[in-house]
Amino acid sequence: MPDSVNTVSMSASAVNTATGSIAVPPVARVGDTLAQVATPSLLLDLDAFDANVERMASAAAARAVAVRPHAKAHKSVTIARAQMAAGAVGICCQKVTEAIPFVNAGIGNIHISNEFVGEARVALAVAMAAHVTLSVCVDDVRQVAPLGKAAQRAGVRIAVLPEVDVGQGRCGVDSTDAVAQLVDAIDHYEGLRFGGLQAYHGSAQHVDGWEKRRDTARLAADRASAYVRFLEARGIACPVVTGGGTGTAEFDIESGVYTEIQPGSYVFLDGHYGSLEWRDDWRFRHGLFLASTVMSTARNGIIVCDAGLKSVATDSGLPRFWSSQQASKPHYRTASDEHGVLELASADEDSAPWLGEPILLVPGHCDPTVNLYDRYVAVRHGRVEGLWPIEARGLSQ
Repeated sequence: MPDSVNTVSMSASAVNTATGSIAVPPVARVGDTLAQVATPSLLLDLDAFDANVERMASAAAARAVAVRPHAKAHKSVTIARAQMAAGAVGICCQKVTEAIPFVNAGIGNIHISNEFVGEARVALAVAMAAHVTLSVCVDDVRQVAPLGKAAQRAGVRIAVLPEVDVGQGRCGVDSTDAVAQLVDAIDHYEGLRFGGLQAYHGSAQHVDGWEKRRDTARLAADRASAYVRFLEARGIACPVVTGGGTGTAEFDIESGVYTEIQPGSYVFLDGHYGSLEWRDDWRFRHGLFLASTVMSTARNGIIVCDAGLKSVATDSGLPRFWSSQQASKPHYRTASDEHGVLELASADEDSAPWLGEPILLVPGHCDPTVNLYDRYVAVRHGRVEGLWPIEARGLSQ
């Protein structure tokens, strides 16, 4: 992404001469310069994106570990296809409905990496299993029976992975007895098969220090390994141990325990992941940006942009100022619905030169930020190369 962009302007609205109505102008068109992209918009730097996808794929392949990227981060069929083209074995989705656009687009291997209950969700999962290779998670025997009966009636086979708690303290069983009960319950149904174990430690991804993150990841892998050994002692092979993410991928790949990893945010490297301590060449590139425009300079020392809470998630911190033609680097201080307030270096600094200035912001948390948009504006070398739909936006049932 270049260090600066030119004045961001919205194309003139098209008037329907027959009805007199005004059409909402497109955010951008292929071939547009960044100056023609309406703000706020979600920009994807394709050079960074391509490098990040290749980096994760090659690192995992070197250790014969599969990559199953998490689509909850990007929610985009185009991105999923790019990941599959780079060698991914499939994708993860966190909710059953989230998987629908990927099923319909022909992504043939999908793992629902979360528990679900209820007749409607079970029916939807079974319907998907008629079209794709589907795996799901359970952590209670009461989740198994409805799925097994429905799969058997439909004549489909679903891989079921008991989830084990390896430190997250959220979902997943925490005893070998519970794992054994789940495996036995799965084995009871012809429409189900034991697919391995889900062993995901979400909070480990966000540990700031490299050494502490490494140690937390190792402990999670050790816990997962203990469950594998328990099953093997009962004569049950564990074909898959899946888990891990962007923050621990380098350790999970080397663990010898995980057969596949589930990174998601690596394709973007949001502000939070970018703030972590990384070693060697494991830092990915920032590829996701908010294009915004300074809309008000009424007070010295303060500039106000058009990207507020409706444009960026703030659960992992406020967005970070990335670039501008201006020499100084404002600090994003507060967000309200439609406004982002940034402080200049000095409270007395004249803010007037910033009016109309385009700026780029790095979101703190990519997943919920992406969920606010209908499309990515995919750019390369300052030109719009594509508009990529975010098909799974809002599908959280």
